[in-house]
Amino acid sequence: MNALPSRAPVNLDYAASTPMRAEAIEAQRSYDASSIAGANPNSLHTLGRQAASALEGARRDIARSLGPRVRSSEIIFTGGGTESDYLALHGIAQGARERDRSRTRVIVSAIEHDALLDNVPALRAQGFTVELVEPSIQGVIEPAALEAMVAPDVALVSVMFANNETGVIQPIAELARVAHDAGAYFHTDAIQGYLHAPLDVHALGVDALSIAGHKVGAPVSIGALYLRTRTPLRPQVLGGGQEAGRRAGTQDVRSALALAAVARTLSVSIDEDCARIRALADALYERVCAHPAITPTMGDWTAVDRLPGIVSVTVDGFDSEELVLKLDAAGYAVSGGSACSSGSLDASHVLRAMGIPRERALGSLRVSFDDRVDPAVLDRFARALLDLVG
Repeated sequence: MNALPSRAPVNLDYAASTPMRAEAIEAQRSYDASSIAGANPNSLHTLGRQAASALEGARRDIARSLGPRVRSSEIIFTGGGTESDYLALHGIAQGARERDRSRTRVIVSAIEHDALLDNVPALRAQGFTVELVEPSIQGVIEPAALEAMVAPDVALVSVMFANNETGVIQPIAELARVAHDAGAYFHTDAIQGYLHAPLDVHALGVDALSIAGHKVGAPVSIGALYLRTRTPLRPQVLGGGQEAGRRAGTQDVRSALALAAVARTLSVSIDEDCARIRALADALYERVCAHPAITPTMGDWTAVDRLPGIVSVTVDGFDSEELVLKLDAAGYAVSGGSACSSGSLDASHVLRAMGIPRERALGSLRVSFDDRVDPAVLDRFARALLDLVG
């Protein structure tokens, strides 16, 4: 018989995916034990109507977590964050062009997640001109940079709320205003920032916003797209009238209820949680970056708005794979940037877009956690990293 490991690895890679929260697990258990377990919420019989009522309750909870004036009808359930991004990018671009045939350009930021950037060739194949707006050396998409690119032929602008590698929060309200002044629609991928930082879609001024359950402690199989009323959208999945005809397919009521339970729980204490987690991240930055070989990816980490639970650095003399494997052997699960590109041997496209030299970007390291982190764990991790670097 194989012996069990003496100590389970410590997960400090929450930006990749977070452990399920107790509230989500309980919501799923309650669903499994209920009479509507497995019922189709689109059926006309009693069980179907009850399932539909539960789904609409979850939709209302998620709408409330995005701002007090968000309508439940503006929430579209999807199978995850990648689908939410796909639906927004393709659906709004195509819908905007159908309204105005002259709108044939799409602008996205160069620091987007691959869930969005990998769609650029497909958009170009559909006849759109796609251009990338570059970040500053601190990883910020400046409104002036976007303003220099927008024109009356732009259909859609998409800039993420917060970067999944550096944690830098973007000036979304200003960027959305620039897009709207040119008559374009604005989408933000808030998958990394949802429930990790306060956000209100009306204050941000966005037309669409993507979220994913597994970034906040809900299942991996659930996501959602906020779509402002009257924003044009061409459905990308056909085969039924679900989600008001905007996304076909029988909805996953069980996972939607789990996501709603997390949204209800975290929305209440988000300000206090952010302050506490940011203090822990600041302390970790200060401690490890005192070493001359360890540098914050965005320069002065105190000078930029960031997600509270992401610490992003580069380590001279090491590459990401070596760092991740050695820290894993020491009992700590971390990432060399985006987990979705961890199989790549090349430098992060995000750090390269920020102007970080390739040799330095190859040594990137991302540590990420949420309100459940034990400060003592971060202290032990810092010692392990510093011992490794030498």
